[in-house]
Amino acid sequence: MGEAVSPETGADTVDPRRGGQLAARWWKWALSAPEERSPVADTTGEFAGWRQPSDVWFLAGTYGGRVVRRCPIAAGRPVFFPVFNTQRLALGLSAEPWRVEASRAEATLNGVPLKVQEFASRRFFAVGMPRVAWGLWCALDPLVPGQYVLTIKAEAGGFWVDTTYHLDVVDY
Repeated sequence: MGEAVSPETGADTVDPRRGGQLAARWWKWALSAPEERSPVADTTGEFAGWRQPSDVWFLAGTYGGRVVRRCPIAAGRPVFFPVFNTQRLALGLSAEPWRVEASRAEATLNGVPLKVQEFASRRFFAVGMPRVAWGLWCALDPLVPGQYVLTIKAEAGGFWVDTTYHLDVVDY
């Protein structure tokens, strides 16, 4: 397997402004896919590479429940993904995102806990509408080629997420 990333050395700490920008970009990316190719609706990892930007690799969240995905990702790019996130339309004067009290929000890479950070976006446009986003996110420095197991677990109210990614980090 690829080298484990430790929370102290390999998990990127992202400043709140940059995290909010990445959260908005992630939502634009996630909402841009047609339902039949949606990385979020995907239960296998088949669509993980959907229109990835050149400067970061986004991993999709889920609509809840248990999902196991297997997919290649590009070496040399930082990785950004939600542990638990929301977005809503930001019409009129209200630009406050939905914040949710999560009773659990954690991620591990090869069994090593990752730093989970809270980010809120400023107003952004996606699918032709103004939106705002909030979430609990992880950012990773670029991973060296190899195989990794990423687990994501979150709970809030009756909603839960239990996602496992089997990542094959490759040079593209």
